Amino acid sequence: MKNEQTIQLEIFKKKKKLEKLLYLLPAIVIFCVFMVWPIIYNVYLSTMEWNMVSPVKTFVGADNYVGVFQDTGFWKALGNTGIYVALMMGMCFVVPYFFSYIMGKLITKGNKGYRALMFFPSLLSLAVAAIVFMWLFNSVSGPVAEIFRAFGHESPQWFTTPGYVILVLSITTAWRCFGYNLIVFLAAIVEVPIELLEAAKLEGASNWKIFWKIVVPLTSPTALYVFIITFVMGLQYVFTPIQMITKGGPNMASTNLVYLIYQYGFQFFQTGRAAAVAIISLIIFLLVLYLQKRLEKRVHYEN
Repeated sequence: MKNEQTIQLEIFKKKKKLEKLLYLLPAIVIFCVFMVWPIIYNVYLSTMEWNMVSPVKTFVGADNYVGVFQDTGFWKALGNTGIYVALMMGMCFVVPYFFSYIMGKLITKGNKGYRALMFFPSLLSLAVAAIVFMWLFNSVSGPVAEIFRAFGHESPQWFTTPGYVILVLSITTAWRCFGYNLIVFLAAIVEVPIELLEAAKLEGASNWKIFWKIVVPLTSPTALYVFIITFVMGLQYVFTPIQMITKGGPNMASTNLVYLIYQYGFQFFQTGRAAAVAIISLIIFLLVLYLQKRLEKRVHYEN
């Protein structure tokens, strides 16, 4: 009798597991079709020579990767990508972190108005942001050019000068993304117990010391999340301003890895190289995720 009950219990548990799997099956199928299979097919394409028109694909093995690493344009795009990420970290991670602390703990009047004004650009698309900044930084008739003339100087050619062009494109993307990161940081900072801050002030701690010693540790999980999405912004989001304003120019001075994939695939019709750069970009993402896992051990999660 006991053995029969044990067998029935095991059958019941197996049915429950199967039932859970059936509930998950639609999500698993969608994930495999739209995530797993494209990655597998992209790896396959990276070993082929194909122009997206010919019915025949030629197997070339690792030649596409070798060609990519030998291409000076790839290294230029990789360097530009690093600059984009660094600028975005400054403008969309460090600055909103400070602003959120000021707005959440130091400013008491007009808070809601400030939040609305800073978050508003996040409601717009990157295409709209690109159009706005094309007008603002127009070197002939834009407002920035008028300010330069008011001080007796000629405005730089923002979109055709190496160095300046990356800065302007980063500002364009940051203007669009700044508000979202600010609100995320603000949501974490307002949850910091006010008693801790008041006790620190009674001990004579400055606002900077309170921010560094109390606010940063207690909001580190949110900071880690914003750090990762800011990295993605520097790698991916800047594609739209590049496409609309500079087309990667001048002389690849504004091209990043994502735009290089687009150029290889849809301008040069070198599908294999485009797939190879995409795989390299995927590896960079995986390294960032690994870094995230390592950093998670150092952040503070409240029970």
